[in-house]
Amino acid sequence: MSESSFLSGRATIVTGGSRGIGFATARALREAGADVLISGRSREALDRAVGQIQRETNEECAGRISAFVADVGDVDQAQKLVDEASEQFGGVDILINNAGVGRFAPLEELSVEAWREMMDTNLSGAFYCVRAVIPVMRLRGGGWIINVSSLAGAHPFASGGGYCASKAGLNALTESLMQEVRRDGIRVTCVLPGSVNTAFGGGGPSPEADWKLAAEDVARVVLDQLRHPVRSLPSRIELRPSIPNK
Repeated sequence: MSESSFLSGRATIVTGGSRGIGFATARALREAGADVLISGRSREALDRAVGQIQRETNEECAGRISAFVADVGDVDQAQKLVDEASEQFGGVDILINNAGVGRFAPLEELSVEAWREMMDTNLSGAFYCVRAVIPVMRLRGGGWIINVSSLAGAHPFASGGGYCASKAGLNALTESLMQEVRRDGIRVTCVLPGSVNTAFGGGGPSPEADWKLAAEDVARVVLDQLRHPVRSLPSRIELRPSIPNK
């Protein structure tokens, strides 16, 4: 099997896959031969992402790419997402929990709705997807669960209390889950990027922020983890810009 198709036949879900890190990861997975189902809350954005990935990837070695509208912060929709991947691909081998929301304000000014949205998406959404996918992975004899967190979960900052708390919770969830399912052949890991030049938090990638990580840098880390032999488990990866802005 060539390096470009090392994930051939592997069934994958990428939540929050219509843009940013999720989009870059989905594209890289398809280039590596995986069958990829991306999810998000906007049908228009998902269709646009699928079309772009189809245009940009090599049809000869790439796996299938499709989309499913789901808000992973809703337990029923998260279950339907896993069910859809199982129906399309015959199971799930890889789950990338990437869906994330950031709302930034001092805690006394942060709305309850914004707090709930971050907790529902960033933390509960990962839990719901994990809870749904573990039985499916056990039937496949194992799998990978990669949670895209943030260095903010380990290094809280002012006006980021809600976001930092959600990511700190995701870090703890990942650590606990890793210990629970490792003997089932399910490897669990957490990727903690620092500043990434994407549209996250509003706006879009900025040329003035080229010191930041690119979404493709994070996608590369995800793919590198999937290349590890079964005997090894990179359970936590921190990724920072080489030279941060002053």
